[in-house]
Amino acid sequence: MQDQAGISYIITMSRFFNTCGPVDPADHYTLDPLQRVDINSLFDLVRHKGYFVLHAPRQTGKTSSLLALRDYLNTGSEFACVYVNVEAAQAVRNNVAAGSRNIRAD
Repeated sequence: MQDQAGISYIITMSRFFNTCGPVDPADHYTLDPLQRVDINSLFDLVRHKGYFVLHAPRQTGKTSSLLALRDYLNTGSEFACVYVNVEAAQAVRNNVAAGSRNIRAD
């Protein structure tokens, strides 16, 4: 960035506590999401085609945990994991076609 005199400078931002949306450890103070779950139990469930429910109050790290788990699973060759947010379909609950369009557009 340059000021009016043409002097270049860099603006650095320090990390902060994020209170909305997924966190980025480069920008936000965080706890390692994978330290909060029993990763071996999750792997066993996935390997045996089981499932798990991530149930917690708002703003407690559910999305951040899922994104971290996705990234961790994709570091190896055993799993191929994607994350899909279907929240965009919530506004048109009874219209599957419109909900599908909303998800794809999001």
